[in-house]
Amino acid sequence: MAMSGGRDDGEPMMEMNTTPLIDVMLVLLIMFIITLPRPTHAVKVDLPVNDPRQQKPPVDPQKNKITIDPSGIVAWNGSPVNDVTLRQYLDTSAAISPEPELQFAPDRQARYEVVDRTLAVIKRSAVTKLGFVGNEQYRNDF
Repeated sequence: MAMSGGRDDGEPMMEMNTTPLIDVMLVLLIMFIITLPRPTHAVKVDLPVNDPRQQKPPVDPQKNKITIDPSGIVAWNGSPVNDVTLRQYLDTSAAISPEPELQFAPDRQARYEVVDRTLAVIKRSAVTKLGFVGNEQYRNDF
């Protein structure tokens, strides 16, 4: 038998039984693993603070209107904007699914330079739904 040391003549066993030693070592290893602190890798990130005074861009999910008055002021849904803000609103509008309709309505007396610059900003954006509003005012001119 394996427990008798290999011979059955009654002599003492010359080999040391390592099974209890291995059991004790495994228990100690498990205890050390359990007591180790969890590794945490922290990455410092400055997150934006939600300011209730700061409004989201006034982008309507159905339709948005760009107007240009005779003095050359470009307005998005009635509020004046510059070219950079207009481009941000256009990109936000293009990201909405389904994309809202964009209506372009320059005044009859608006300068062509301002209308052309605004159309260039619209063309460089990802907007695909663009409609010209108010063209009926020009039907008797030609």
